[in-house]
Amino acid sequence: MNTGLRITVFAAALAATFGTAYGVGSGIGRVSPTTESAAHGAHGAQEAHGAHEGTGHASAAPPGGLQISEGGYTLDLKTPAVEPGKTTDLRFRVVRDSTGRALTDYQQEHTKELHLIIASRDLTLFRHLHPTRAADGTWSTPVNLPKAGTYRVFADFTPRGGEGLTLGADLTASGMYEPARLPVPAATTEVDGYEVGLRGSLAPDRAGELTLSVTRNGRPVRDLQPYLGAYGHLVALRSGDLAYLHVHPAGAPGDGRTEAGPDITFTATAPSAGTYRLFLDFKHEGAVHTAAFTVRAGRTGTHQQASGAASAPAPEEHSGHAH
Repeated sequence: MNTGLRITVFAAALAATFGTAYGVGSGIGRVSPTTESAAHGAHGAQEAHGAHEGTGHASAAPPGGLQISEGGYTLDLKTPAVEPGKTTDLRFRVVRDSTGRALTDYQQEHTKELHLIIASRDLTLFRHLHPTRAADGTWSTPVNLPKAGTYRVFADFTPRGGEGLTLGADLTASGMYEPARLPVPAATTEVDGYEVGLRGSLAPDRAGELTLSVTRNGRPVRDLQPYLGAYGHLVALRSGDLAYLHVHPAGAPGDGRTEAGPDITFTATAPSAGTYRLFLDFKHEGAVHTAAFTVRAGRTGTHQQASGAASAPAPEEHSGHAH
């Protein structure tokens, strides 16, 4: 991206590719408050069926978060643009396509009716929020994004009696934008005085185990606290299009077999080869912390390791979530 180039959110979405992070490098541009969320959702769905990183592999169905409409529901983002550095009340609805009315009957997943994820296109900023729903079905939550750029909003929910869905829409914070380079893969990361290690592999179209181990001051942390019904929550996003992976924790607190650390194990399946960013939330001594990793999923059976860059500390309302 050339210096001084003016881009819209739609142009940013079109620029996203599966093999490399959007905007990686030193280019600087201006992001305008114009959004084309629906167009991007359709574009992302088409991309999900294409080849990734030259593998020629095509997904049978698009991963979550690429579409603004799916399964008879549409994400209606009422606040498509915010001012960077300023707290804004982000508002949205989940609309039932058959009636045009907002969904109000949700099934709780991990103690919440809906989990809201916000991630920057360069995957260096991550927020996990739990908004409040009004009686008319409108959700709202305060959001403060520290820098200009293009972001993706994910609504992760299950209609009562239905299947779980993740819908996505674009959000922009207007201003001069300088994307950050995605951290390289590494096996450990540090956050808030904790060291988190990652073992396991992420492979295309094959379930694999990812085990994250939490230590502090060189000692294993064996007294993790339950948070949203688990000892850890993991969100995985594909670099480029920000496809949202469903990641499943193994076991639950109080089941008689799941220990409170230091290991937290998840089962994950990558929809394609490519680079992914993992965000782990864990709770200890009353505080929620978020650690971030970069992994590369190659062909089936390829071992991957994680990045050594940590995300910003996550306050209680910004905690992580996994399915």
